[in-house]
Parts: sequence; C-alpha cells; structure tokens
Amino acid sequence: MTQQPIAFDPELGNEVLDLFPDQPPELSELLSGVAGCSPYLKSLMEKERDWILPAFDAPEGAVDSLFAQLRDCPPDQLSNALRQAKRRIALLTGLADCGGVWTLEQVTGTLTRLADTACQLALQAAVAAEIKRGKLPGATEDDIETAGHMAVFAMGKMGAYELNYSSDIDLICLFDESRYDRADYHEARSSLVRATRKMAAMLSDLTAEGYVFRTDLRLRPDPSVTPVCMAMAAAENYYESVGRTWERAAYIKARPAAGDIAAGGAFLKTLRPFVWRKHLDFAAIQDAHDMRLRIREHKGLGGKLDLYGHNMKLGRGGIREIEFFTQTRQLIAGGRDSDLQVRGTVEGLGVLSEKGWIGTDAAEKLTDHYRFHRQVEHRIQMVNDAQTHALPNSSEGMQRIACFLGRDLDDLKTDLRRRLEQVHDLTEGFFAPDAAPSTETLDVDPANREMVRRWRSYPALRSSRAVEIFDRITPRLFQQLARAAKPDEALLAMDGFLAGLPAGVQLLSLFEANPQLIDLLVDIAGTAPRLAVFLSRNSSVFDAVIGGDFFADWPGQARLRDDLSDQLSAEPDYERKLDLARRWAKEWHFRIGVHHLRGLIDADGAAGQYADLAEAVLAALWPEVVAQFALKHGACPGRGAMVLGMGSLGARRLNATSDLDLIVIYDADGVESSDGRRPLSTRAYYARLTQAMVTAVTALLPEGRLYEIDMRLRPSGTQGPVATSLASFRDYQLTAAWTWEHLALTRARAVAGDPEVANDVEEVRREVLTSPHEVAKVIADMADMRGKIAAAKAPAGPWEAKLGSGRLQDIELIAQASAVIFGTCAQSVPESLKDAVRGGWLTENESDALIASYQLCWKLQMVSKLLSDKPLDPDMIGQGGCAMLLRETDAPDVDTLLADLQGKSAAAGAIIDAALARDLSVSV
Repeated sequence: MTQQPIAFDPELGNEVLDLFPDQPPELSELLSGVAGCSPYLKSLMEKERDWILPAFDAPEGAVDSLFAQLRDCPPDQLSNALRQAKRRIALLTGLADCGGVWTLEQVTGTLTRLADTACQLALQAAVAAEIKRGKLPGATEDDIETAGHMAVFAMGKMGAYELNYSSDIDLICLFDESRYDRADYHEARSSLVRATRKMAAMLSDLTAEGYVFRTDLRLRPDPSVTPVCMAMAAAENYYESVGRTWERAAYIKARPAAGDIAAGGAFLKTLRPFVWRKHLDFAAIQDAHDMRLRIREHKGLGGKLDLYGHNMKLGRGGIREIEFFTQTRQLIAGGRDSDLQVRGTVEGLGVLSEKGWIGTDAAEKLTDHYRFHRQVEHRIQMVNDAQTHALPNSSEGMQRIACFLGRDLDDLKTDLRRRLEQVHDLTEGFFAPDAAPSTETLDVDPANREMVRRWRSYPALRSSRAVEIFDRITPRLFQQLARAAKPDEALLAMDGFLAGLPAGVQLLSLFEANPQLIDLLVDIAGTAPRLAVFLSRNSSVFDAVIGGDFFADWPGQARLRDDLSDQLSAEPDYERKLDLARRWAKEWHFRIGVHHLRGLIDADGAAGQYADLAEAVLAALWPEVVAQFALKHGACPGRGAMVLGMGSLGARRLNATSDLDLIVIYDADGVESSDGRRPLSTRAYYARLTQAMVTAVTALLPEGRLYEIDMRLRPSGTQGPVATSLASFRDYQLTAAWTWEHLALTRARAVAGDPEVANDVEEVRREVLTSPHEVAKVIADMADMRGKIAAAKAPAGPWEAKLGSGRLQDIELIAQASAVIFGTCAQSVPESLKDAVRGGWLTENESDALIASYQLCWKLQMVSKLLSDKPLDPDMIGQGGCAMLLRETDAPDVDTLLADLQGKSAAAGAIIDAALARDLSVSV
C-alpha cells in the first residue's frame, strides 16, 4: 500500500473491523479509513465480506475468476449475477484504489473489463432470445456469439479503458446489414433493436440487487430520429455527409467491445478518413473551443474558480479540458501520423510529446494533473456511488474528501487550486490564443486599398467563419507585410495567394494556431510569387512545416524512397496510393524550395535534392505500378524492367520545374508472354506497363500530377516502342544510334526497377561510350547540333541562362562530346571538361572558364525557375528576388552580375568555337 485514507467518521470505520478480525494492521487501517469515509463502500463490505476476504490475497486472480463465473452463468440468472459482480468489482477496485495498490490504469481497466463482459453477456442473452423465438431472419444458435452480426461500440471513457468509479457507459450499436437478405432487412433491424433495448435494460435497470451500468445510447447518429440499433451503411453515410467535429473526437476512443468484434473493427476502418483527416486540421481547435464554451454555458460552469462545488470534470482546469486538449491535438495531426491514433488520454499525451506536438514539460504536468483529478473524482463518487464530478459545497463535505485522500484539508485545497489553474493555463492558450497585436501599419495606396477590400469576395473568405479567423490573424499578417523589403510587392503576391485559395477555414486556422507560418508565407510572397501561387493551389504543403522535421538535414534518396514505400504499402487502394505520392512529393518539393529561398542550401544542393526526390518517387512507385498491372496481366515476363533517367535527371541537375526524361528497358529472357488472367505478349506487356507508369506519374488526380514525362530520348525517338528490350537497346546503341543519342547516354542513370537489369543497362552504356568513336564525326555532329539549337530558339534576353553561346546547354554539349570522345562515361559537366583537358582537347584555363560560366548560369537558372514562370528579369522579380539572386551568385549588385554573366558566357562561347575548330585527328 502506498496511501491510507483517514476515517472521516471513526465510529463507522470501527464497525467494519469486527467484520474483518485478525487482519494485518495496514489492511485494517485501510478498511477502517474507507468505511469511515464512504457509507456506500461500507455497505458493500458488509454484503460481500465472504468474497472479499480471499480476494485480499490475490486481487487480480479474484477478478479473473469472477469474470469466468459470469461467462458460465445461465441466462435466467444473468441479471442478478451481473449486479453481484458489479458490487464485488466496485468494492475491490475501491479498496485497491484507496490503498494505492493499483494504478489508475488498473482501476479504470478493471471497471472497463466488467463493462465489456456485461455488455457481451447481456447482448448475447438478448439476441439468443430473439433467435429462439425465430425473430431474427436466417439466424441460428451459431450467430449468438456474434450477436447476429451486431457490434457494440464502447465510446468515451469505456472505449479508452478509462471508466471512472461511477461511470455510465456510452454505447453505439450498429449491425452489418450486408449479412442479411435485402427482403429481411427491416425484420432483422427490428429484432436487433429489441435486443439492444433488452441489453440496455439488463444493465441499467435498478432492481433489488442494484444496477450494473447506467447505459447511454444517444451518441449514435441523429439519435432523435434513428433507432437504437442501426445499419453500418446508414451510419457511414451519416458521418461522411454531416458528421461533426465532436463526433470525430468521439471516435478517437471508440472500439468494438461486444458482439461482432470483427465487423466492428472493419467499420472503424471505413471511418478512418472521417476521423483522421489527411491534412493537418487546425479548424478542429475552434470547433473544440466552441464546444467547451457551450458546455460551460449549459452547465453554468463559467466564471471565477471556487473550489466548493467545483466540477472536476467539466469545470475550469478540469478533466475534460485535458481530454479536449489531447483529442484535439490528435485530430489535428492523426491523419498524417498514425502513431497519434491512440485511445487513452495519458497515452495520447505521451505520444504527442514524443512526436513534438506538445512540450515534454506540458505533457508531464498534464499527465500528473489528470491522474490526480481522476483520483479526486473517484473519491467524490465513492462516498455514495453517485454519478457526480462536483466537489462538495460544504466545509464538512470537503473535509470528508480530504480524509478520503489521506490529506490535510488546507493542503488539499491549495494543491487543488494550483492544479486546476495550471491545467487551465496550459490548455486555454491552445484553444483561445490571443490575436497578435498590431504594432505597425501598412501604407497602402488607394489602388491597393481597393485590392484589400476585394479579398472579402474571394472564395477563401466567403464563409463567416473564415472571415472571423482572418480578422483575428490580420494584425500579424499586416505587421509582417509592413516589414517586407518591398511591402507593395509582397501585398500584391499575397493578393495572388488569397485569390487562388479554393477554401479558407482549414488554412486560416492553421495560420492562427501557428503564427510562424504567416511569417513564412509573407517571406515567400515577398520573394517568390511563383511559389506563393503554388501554395495557393497546394496549401496542404504547409502541413510539412509544422508536421515534421522541416528544417532538419536532408535525409537522402534512400531514406526518402523507403519512407514513401512504407506509406504506399500501408494504403490498400491504388488510386489513393497515387494521390498519397502526390501529397508526399509536394511537401518535399516545397521544402526544397523554401530551403533554397532562405539560403539554407545553394543551387547545387537544391539540384541534388530535386533529383533525389524525383528518383525516390519513381523508385517507390514502380513496384506499385508493376503490382497493380500484374493483377490483370500477370508478373513481369522474364527478368523484369528498369527505368533509365536521362537528361537533367540522369545528371542529378533538376530545377524547381524540371520534367523527367525517361527510358524503360526490359529483359524478357526468352519468355514470350505473361501468365496472368489476361496474358499479353512480352512486347505488348512492357509497352502497356510503361504507359501505366507514365500515367501513374503524369495523371491529373485530385492532388495534381507528380511530373511531366518526356520519353523522346528512347531508341528511334517517337517512332520507336515506348519500352525497349535490353538486346534491342544494346544493338541500337552500338550499330544505329545517332551521335546525339550517344551524347544523351553520357547523362543516363538507373532510377527505378529491377537492379540486375539496371546493372546490365549500365554495362551497355559503358560499352557504348568506351567503344572507339570517330572524333571528327562527333565534333562535326556536335557543331551541327549547336547550330540547329541556335536557329530553333533565340535566347529570351540578356539574363538567359540556358540558351545561347557559352551558356548552360552549349557547355553541356561540349562536356557530353568530351565524355564520348574520351570514353570516360562521366555524368558531371565539370568531370567531363577535366577529361577534355587530360585528352588534350582543352587547356586547363579553358576548362576552368567553361566551368565558371556553367556554374554561374546554373545558379541563375535555379533562381529563375524558383521565383518566376517568366524569363529572368531583375526588374520583375522584385527586391526580394534580387536579393536572393545576389546572395546565390555572390555578386555586389545586379549590374555587376549582368556584366559578369555576359563576360563569362562570351569567353566560354569563344572557347567552344575554338575547340570545335581544332583538329583531333586521332580516333579515341
């Protein structure tokens, strides 16, 4: 024993000692203290003396034996047996609780186990009677165990194994209508409704033997018009169409406790999208706050804290505030992180702390206060088995509770007040944060004032609730806009962001709960309007900023691939897998852009991360596409296929808007067709599998598309098959490929698919590139390509980074030619240019000059693609964009940067002209 009550009425306490003579002093003190504080428990000691005496030695065993006896009880004796069991469990848990022998979880868990057992037995008895009378169509005695395919869901504290000492039990009863013929539906429902009412009556009716549990069936959908037992399909339709936040919160703790447990579990699985939203759901905070206020108003529990009569459950700083705080946090993020989908309050606080959603100190304090509050609640209820949560109104009553807890009254009152106030302080700020004060104003010209007034007409602000939230965050928003480098530019970008939002409540709630996101949005709007437009169409990516390690180190391609693969494997529906991949990729894509925007990574770092992301997506999606395709057409014939990344993907040089150049290569290994239920010839199989992969990546689904895909680099271009056999690929590259195709092969890299086939393709690539080439032809063809590119499209202006003499594409061409001529297989432009020096084509200074121009152009290209969808123009990207451009290039000002670009590209162009005119007479 870890605690001892003090007998409030010593005479009553002493009376029970005669019933339990010769007990150890510690146990005698416990019995006397409990009886002296609780007339109810004293009466149970008198009634159940013979049972409780041996239970003292092994309380857990006594509980197990009691439940076993209940399960063997004949139906006609069950009502009285359940009430006797309730008395015995009430007495044993009361003593174990008061003596500190059991933890809170053991006490509430034992009470909940009794409720589960009672529900199961009462329901089976009621359903058995229906079946015996032939009232449940098609049912036999075999259906008694599953209660005619009806599931009883334990809600609230019962669902979480948290029943308090005098709890009622909240149940929802649903039946699986698919188990009955359509013609029998109404008869079956009527029969199960009768069984439900009989079950509830057996549990809650007050007889000479007492009652078992007060039973509440009103948590079901629309209880004023629906029967006490309804079809699962009808319930599912209700929740999907009109289900409210409080009902979502209720289902956090829901579990099938009796009847058809398997059917109940399947139903809860179908409700997951309703309970656990796929995006962070900060709008739930306002709903929970409104609910709290309605409860306080209805119960008259507002106002200043007064301990006398204070409601420990619903009052200020009470149990419900801790539960609401925990459940609302779970609702916010539980759809993104299944680890948060736990039922218990203490368990929920622990996981929220572990995952970083609340501070460790707050979690520990709320856990401690929750345990103490529940202990106080139990003592209040134990006095007379009353379903109350209110502290006594009199000093005498408070003294009784203090004695029951073994505490000095003044000490208890001080402790209670401290705990209640601390709970209130820890939770109230979460539910009702103060709006950020407006300390600065924005000087808005008349034209812009009209634009700001127009915001109220945008779709995002058409609901009164969205306007209320927006009004609360407006001071912070305008405060940050005033601090932007160019407030007018930031305001204009903010207008574009708001105009593109299809809805506002969820996102605005997210901003209200996380004001740092407003700062980030203004930062983006003032620097990268293109990224702000992306955000307006994909606002869910903000979830990643607060829902994960947004500013942590880059995890790398392998960890990204494994993370996405794990998430895809957990989703059974193929189309949902594709949408999940899109959400996941958007968040990581956004992360890269923000890191680049804020200078956490440079252009080279961003390029590598964009490439890691694309490769991870392709590598994780490929097996999912293959598995889906195999359902109809069978497994891949032969050894399988691989995906070859070409161009920027192969070279790991992607920018924010890059598409993906891909080739699919397979090895049928002599197998002529697949073996599925709809077999295909090998060639047709891989062609259609390739098309399925392209669709998986490019299809415009509710979450958008992943990437655009270009497959024109495959053998024979658009005239060739979309998938190429390994043998054909090798033969084509060695005997028929054009020079430009060998140049493209220098940047090829396996990104997905079968690793053995990928290794063979890499061997082919190396064989092709290391084979002798006629140097003069390679140089002539490259010069011809250079001329065609220049003739096809002129540079977009002086800031053009990709096209033009001595700029990105021009330098990439000579680097690729070097890799082919010298057979080095290098995929990096600097490496290939260094190879040209070693081969005598370029001098060291020429190579350095080309690399310098290439790196400068690359930085300009990366910044340009992030900031705008138009050609780079410092006059159009604003002060914030120019600051990023100068930071990225280490230039002192825009004019110096332009002069540097022109000088370096002119020098590079001249070097390439000279290199193409040189006579490399020896074939390599």
